[in-house]
Amino acid sequence: MNKPLKTAVICCSLLALALASGAAVPSRAPAPPDQAEITKAAETFVEAFHKGDAKAVAACWTPDGDYTDLSGRRISGREAIEADFAHLFSENKNMKVRIEVGSVRFPTPDTAIEDGVTSVMAADGGLPNRARYSNFLVKRDGTWLLESVRESPYVPPNNYEHLRQFDWVIGEWAQDVKEGHAGRVVFEWTPDENFIIASRAVAVNDALLFNGSERIGWDPAAKTVRSWSFEADGGFSEGSWSHDGDNKWTIRVSAVLANGSLMTSRTVITRPDPDTVTWQSTEQRLDGKAIADTPVLTMKRVN
Repeated sequence: MNKPLKTAVICCSLLALALASGAAVPSRAPAPPDQAEITKAAETFVEAFHKGDAKAVAACWTPDGDYTDLSGRRISGREAIEADFAHLFSENKNMKVRIEVGSVRFPTPDTAIEDGVTSVMAADGGLPNRARYSNFLVKRDGTWLLESVRESPYVPPNNYEHLRQFDWVIGEWAQDVKEGHAGRVVFEWTPDENFIIASRAVAVNDALLFNGSERIGWDPAAKTVRSWSFEADGGFSEGSWSHDGDNKWTIRVSAVLANGSLMTSRTVITRPDPDTVTWQSTEQRLDGKAIADTPVLTMKRVN
């Protein structure tokens, strides 16, 4: 995407004001301006943008307005902005815009600060170009205009900070047994770092038999780590995690077995050293009846 197209991402923020929900404002703050005025300004901009009318788009700024793009390039004045959009429209036809409003604040009745994410979609249907923006708008003669625009790189939100405690598990692990079938598991991050995915298998001679998968993520409502497991036979389970010390985790698990039975348990995971992990299921109940704990399973890091 060329620089003018990046610029288009920001100026589209007028549309965001039209879509803003008008959240409640504390009584001591200035009352929000008339939403209809903002909506009208946004509609004017969108119409001009979709027509490729650089002059009308630049009119959304104040005469001495400015913007700074991702590269730090600063364009000052309505005439310069018009020239930049004229170049954009000459090289990119029939673009579409989309706004994700983060917040809109009104420091005074005649000024507004808006933050959010903008997307520009090309006519060929490719992936949208996204950027974060921060706009300062002013009301001049009853019309809302952009006074200053700043853009910054868009980084998709993720839950890495909540899951970083499991960085050590990323890689391949194998059950520490001298004979018989050995379980193996590979842990890896999803590309957006919102989840850790575990793929399980059992080594039988030189073959690996798939034995299910697990997804570990952050529950923002319960404020806890959760996991979802799916077994090769069709059973599934859900777990709620708690950190019980530097090298110990407890998981409260509820499972539906392949035959329809319900099972609950408490799984305890420990990490005695950087390349060893153990776990054991305790307090197991099958259809409400207590059953024996499982043996302690030990796995070693393979890579």
